[in-house]
Amino acid sequence: MIASSVCALSLGTPYVPPHRLVGAVLDGDTTLAGIVVTELRVPRVVLALVAGACLGAAGLVLQEALRNPLAVPEMLGVSSGAALGVAAPLVLTLSLPAAVQPLLAIGGAALGGGLTLLAAGLGRSPSAVLLTGAAVAAALQAALLVLMVMADQLDLQLIYRYLLGSLSARTWDDIAGLWPWLLVAVPALVLCAPVLSVMRLGDEDAAALGVRAQRARLAALAIAVVLIAPVTAVCGPVAWVGFLAPHLARWFDPAAGAVRWLPWSAAWGAAVVMVADVPARLALAPVETPAGAWTALLGVPAGVALMRSGGRGRAARRAPGGAAAVRKALYGPRTAAVRKAVHGPRTAASGAAVDVPRSGATNDARRDPPAAGGAFLPPSQPTGTEDAR
Repeated sequence: MIASSVCALSLGTPYVPPHRLVGAVLDGDTTLAGIVVTELRVPRVVLALVAGACLGAAGLVLQEALRNPLAVPEMLGVSSGAALGVAAPLVLTLSLPAAVQPLLAIGGAALGGGLTLLAAGLGRSPSAVLLTGAAVAAALQAALLVLMVMADQLDLQLIYRYLLGSLSARTWDDIAGLWPWLLVAVPALVLCAPVLSVMRLGDEDAAALGVRAQRARLAALAIAVVLIAPVTAVCGPVAWVGFLAPHLARWFDPAAGAVRWLPWSAAWGAAVVMVADVPARLALAPVETPAGAWTALLGVPAGVALMRSGGRGRAARRAPGGAAAVRKALYGPRTAAVRKAVHGPRTAASGAAVDVPRSGATNDARRDPPAAGGAFLPPSQPTGTEDAR
């Protein structure tokens, strides 16, 4: 991420050597290099980092809430709904202020995600949610195609570039519109992370611990919408970042839980978008390509490779931080108490636990001590010490 950020600030026209970047930022408006770096390249780098972090965190929230590694914003109608909410006023020639665009994106994203959960029965089955989300996303994309047919040539080019996800021509004003939503989303993420860890145990275990699965999924969807929609309003739906970043976080730390995966997923999302934006700006210079095309080109093969490498996933399930350990920590003492109440106390001999014989056993068996292996010997078998018998 640091290397790609330095490349994004240095490379291009004009070329600014890395050791002169600080001087160019301090010069500000006095030189051409200072204007290009401070007014064009630095806002683009900041937007790439913020957008990638939001998309990575939202992808992890959706995957953990639905217990499905394929539950990404693109497959649940969230990104398509946000794009539809922003593209519709542009095609219909509605003059709206720039501050309203995030609200339109949030409304469209909430519409797409809400339709997915309602059609899937509020998320009772993770697989049903994923399949229903694919259908809702296809319907929203069909609506976008209808809008593209209705648009003129100039609007068509703008919509096409927007739908692929582009960071070009973004300024400090675009970034300033993201901070109010981040101030709402970040505390919600902090409160949501422990609930996501409980949701991994399943709906029944989560209900036993006092977590209502359906309400938790609705809350997770609301947080994902607040993270995705403002970013989509500014730079469009940058594809597959929410899919790749959580898998990278799990692959590098398979024994952790949602609380530790969440910041790493945000960091990996920022790194993915930052790395993809460098070739998007420089590969076909002077023509810029959308960053979303590069994230899809890099993210899909890398995500498939990460999912195929199941060795670390099996190690995570056997790790101390897995779901089995959580269940044992939660239910272990109560299970032991129930076992004691049903079967009675246990005695140990040579490190093995032995059940004390209940009523109905022979008196000889009660007087016989356990052998070295932990099992009672029948009365007719000698133990080698008749006085002890």
